[in-house]
Parts: sequence; C-alpha cells; structure tokens
Amino acid sequence: MAPNLSLISVNAILILSPNDGSRILAKYYHPPHSTPSTVNPYPTAKEQKAFEKGLIDKTAKSNNDIILYDSRIVVFKAESDVMLYVVGGTEENEMLLWHTLLALRESLNLLLRNITDKRTMLENYDIVSLCVDEIVDDGIILETDPATIASRVSRPPKNEVVGMKNLDLSEQGLLNAWEFGKRQLAERLRQGM
Repeated sequence: MAPNLSLISVNAILILSPNDGSRILAKYYHPPHSTPSTVNPYPTAKEQKAFEKGLIDKTAKSNNDIILYDSRIVVFKAESDVMLYVVGGTEENEMLLWHTLLALRESLNLLLRNITDKRTMLENYDIVSLCVDEIVDDGIILETDPATIASRVSRPPKNEVVGMKNLDLSEQGLLNAWEFGKRQLAERLRQGM
C-alpha cells in the first residue's frame, strides 16, 4: 500500500449546536485534484446536514473525545452550548487532529474573552471564521498556537488604524496635507529624485 503523501489532514471543521442540531460554522475540505478514492463524500448540503445530524447523535451518547464515525476520525469538545469538531481520514494522526481542535478552542476563548456560546459565536461570526481559516487552509493544518492565531485574527483598536493616527480630515487639515505634499514633491525634484 502506498503511503499517504498528501498534506490534507482535515476533512472538516464543524461548530454545531447539540441542542437543536443547527450549524454555526461548517467547512469541508477535499483535495483539489480528487481521485475516486479521495472525492468529497459530502458534496451537497443535504449530505453534509445528514452527516452532522448523525455526528451529533453519536457524540451525545459518547463520553470520549475521539470517535470513529462514517470511516472518519472525529475529535470533538463540548464548549458551553456548542460542539467543536475536527474530522480527519482514518489514516490521520489522532494527536494532530486533537491539537488542531485544542488550538481552535483556545483561540476562540482568547478572541471571544472566554464566552464561547452560540450567541457570541454568531455575533462574532467573522472572527470565528477567520480563526478557522488561520488554523486550517484547504485541509492543511497551518498553525496550532492559540496566541499566534488570536494575534493574527484580532481586530485593530477602534481609535487607531495603522498609519492613520491623529489624521485631521477637516478642510484646513486637507489643505495642510496638500501643501505638505507639494513641498515634499518640490524638494525631491530639486534633489533630482
């Protein structure tokens, strides 16, 4: 048997509500050049929802954090009123998938100030989605350090946009900026650029 030489480690990252079975965030990944054995097993939303419903039913009964479901390794963690899932193929390393799940959980805790419930995640959907994208890109695990992920995803301070500190947008401020630009251009022209 040929070894798995693909970088694709994650088949899906799911954030689901176990109470009503609703989807908060779901990202499915498959290799870009699929062969019949690696084609996406859940190409439609209907098949994805059926997989997710079965997953919720199976994990509700489980007292472990790792299961084998539908020929996939699934690691999961309950957080408040949501379930975080990382789904990988049967040939994947469980510890790698587990660290990916922990990176997602800890990053969300940092970004959402330890409030990882359904409502907070829906209100901050952009941050949650960016967090998942920083951890996994097209099924390839990029980063598992929560502090690094949170620093890449976090918003800049509201009062300070990089390069725009103390910018005067009044009419006089714009005239001053115009004059400053003219002086800088004239100076550069005199210096021969």
